[in-house]
Amino acid sequence: MAAKRPQSPERKPRADAQRNRERILDVAKQAFTRSGANASLDDIAKEAGIGPGTLYRHFPTRDELLEAVYRTEVEKLAAAERKFAETMPPMEALRAWMLLFVDYIGTKKIIAPALSALVGGPAKVVEASYAPIHEAMQALVKRAIKSGKLRKDIDSVDLLRALVGVAYLESSPDWQPSAKRLVDILIAGSRSIK
Repeated sequence: MAAKRPQSPERKPRADAQRNRERILDVAKQAFTRSGANASLDDIAKEAGIGPGTLYRHFPTRDELLEAVYRTEVEKLAAAERKFAETMPPMEALRAWMLLFVDYIGTKKIIAPALSALVGGPAKVVEASYAPIHEAMQALVKRAIKSGKLRKDIDSVDLLRALVGVAYLESSPDWQPSAKRLVDILIAGSRSIK
């Protein structure tokens, strides 16, 4: 009887493979933003400086690439909350995160229709993103309230709903500058009155 080999723990991807994946996701987000969800995958590979085989090794289907771009944007939002909280005063951190959220909505507007083709539809992907987004906003709001700069009756869910509402009211191509101006209005209206 041959001795069983011990199972090795799952290895992390090589550094160059990880860089390729990150570059693909970055280029894909830009391509989808520029050309919509049907952007050419071959063009994405070329712009990322890799061959189509490398792209398909990481993302065998367009749907997997779209879903990965979407999930990456959610991860960036969650990471940004922590970074902003560590490096900025509470109200500045909240404002910066809300502006980043507007950019996330821009990506979501482009990718969400394409996610409809996924097994389980877009709901499973979008539902998975709710918790990290809500937790990030909640942490920033609590911190701003604790600092005394934000009114105590502000609810993080209300601010998220306002942001989503602002982003979806206008379907024109220039909705983002308007949404970003409205972030400042939301911040101004939420400040603590002393």
